[in-house]
Amino acid sequence: MVTLGCRGTDSRRPLGYFQVFETINYLEALLWGAIAIVFAIAAIKRWGLRGRCLLLALTFLAFAGSDVVEVQTGAWWRPWWLLTWKAGCVLIMAHEFIRYHRRRKHNRS
Repeated sequence: MVTLGCRGTDSRRPLGYFQVFETINYLEALLWGAIAIVFAIAAIKRWGLRGRCLLLALTFLAFAGSDVVEVQTGAWWRPWWLLTWKAGCVLIMAHEFIRYHRRRKHNRS
């Protein structure tokens, strides 16, 4: 069973730690959400790359959501499904970055 809420889950850490942890994770979620908006706009404007931009918009939005859940669980690696969620997002981001880099390198030649 998963218990949501990280306050007081580790008595060795002061309460201020959890406030900083929450703030940083919410700011991180805002950053990923902003990047998702940029890719969503690009999906509307760039017909040739619409599918990739939409995929990345949804991936960054999902990654933002995982940070919000992380605040509730207190860690990015537990429960196991949160780690899987984050890893899936990172794999898609890395795959699309490699595709972009290869395409750009090919176009320079």
